[in-house]
Amino acid sequence: MDQHSLISTYYAQHCDEIVGFIAVRIADTAEAEDLTQDIFLRLLSGHRIITPATLPALVYVMASHAVTNYYRRRCVRETYEHYLKNTDSTEEMASLISARQLMERMEHSLARLPEACQRIYRLHIYGGMKVSEIANELALPYKQVENRLGQARRTVRQQLRAVI
Repeated sequence: MDQHSLISTYYAQHCDEIVGFIAVRIADTAEAEDLTQDIFLRLLSGHRIITPATLPALVYVMASHAVTNYYRRRCVRETYEHYLKNTDSTEEMASLISARQLMERMEHSLARLPEACQRIYRLHIYGGMKVSEIANELALPYKQVENRLGQARRTVRQQLRAVI
């Protein structure tokens, strides 16, 4: 029996049992069903070696972790909701506006740079790429990418200092 059929057979036989296990702990049957499906989807898409002997224990460990993660996410969500209820909305709007103004100023200063510098800067800032990765992707020498990134950083920094 291959792994996919083993997992699907176990799901068909024990789905209600797993949903019940989770639902008792989180008091939300619909969410328990979603978490159960997520567990079995991860099992089906994973590359672990699963045997009939290890599958039940693995499912219950994953279910326990799903319950823990559920409460962790819930705690963060409640903290954030509490923060939003207790903050001054005008203060929040002012910070959003100033963030937007900074982004506009940064884009304006980038527009003054040559296209190659703009592209390298965007790959680094927005794409999270390192200089060596950018050099490989654009097929440019490392030093050239480093110099253009430095030029872009200096220009953007000068423009942002004027705003801040």
